[in-house]
Amino acid sequence: NDSLVSSSGSHSSPFEQIKRTNQAGVEHWSSREFAKVLGYSDYRNFEQVIGKAKAACFNSGQRLEDHFVDITEMIEIGKGGQRAVATTLMSRYACYLAIQNADPTKEIVALGQTYFAIQTRRQELDDQKVEEERRLLLRDELKRHNTQLADAAKDCGVVEPRDYAIFQNHGYQGLYGGMAAQDIHRHKGLKKSQQILDHMGSTELAANLFRATQTEDKLRRDKVKGKQAANQTHFEVGRKVRQTIQELGGTMPENLPAVESIKALENKHKKPSLDSRE
Repeated sequence: NDSLVSSSGSHSSPFEQIKRTNQAGVEHWSSREFAKVLGYSDYRNFEQVIGKAKAACFNSGQRLEDHFVDITEMIEIGKGGQRAVATTLMSRYACYLAIQNADPTKEIVALGQTYFAIQTRRQELDDQKVEEERRLLLRDELKRHNTQLADAAKDCGVVEPRDYAIFQNHGYQGLYGGMAAQDIHRHKGLKKSQQILDHMGSTELAANLFRATQTEDKLRRDKVKGKQAANQTHFEVGRKVRQTIQELGGTMPENLPAVESIKALENKHKKPSLDSRE
């Protein structure tokens, strides 16, 4: 792979040379420049390629607007004049999809398929690492805040383990549209021994961390007394977090997939001991 990257993935690559970066540091490619590099003399033929790439993007469950942005830009024409033309700004993933749908008889297309396959995979690995680190951080924070939430609930009169389980379920039911812990566990397809919090991605963990911190604050701030009032507070906070996710157009937490156990990640990210003896 490294030899392929050195010829098609370095700054000498024609695809790297036409790459643009906006003020936020986000890289993208102009569909018109991309078509030229691929040897499409008639841009209209490349528009069909973009259409297929958009369909592939949609079918893969990605948001089109994250990868394809249609704009109008000015291009130079004879004698210093300019003309407005329709252009699509494409992400690296969009380029990958476009080149998969381009004319395979063109040698540059084969080269581009290799380049974007390697670069897209690199990006996926980078994203995966970031997600793993987020999960480890958020899960650790949630453990800490759940302890603090239990203390706040105890001050309200939630003392017995059974009562605390009921209290926790009220928070879940608010956040998960009526689902208790057992329902979430079943809905996510987890085994009996698996804990739901250990199989949440960073987005779902963040929603639950917000639920826990805001409930603890509210219980203390409002000086809530009694098990029933504590349960109702937890439910209301959970419901409010759910409502916010809905208003922002996010995925409901029960529809987020269960992911690899956090324990496997902890082992993977564990720093090696200074003493290497078994």
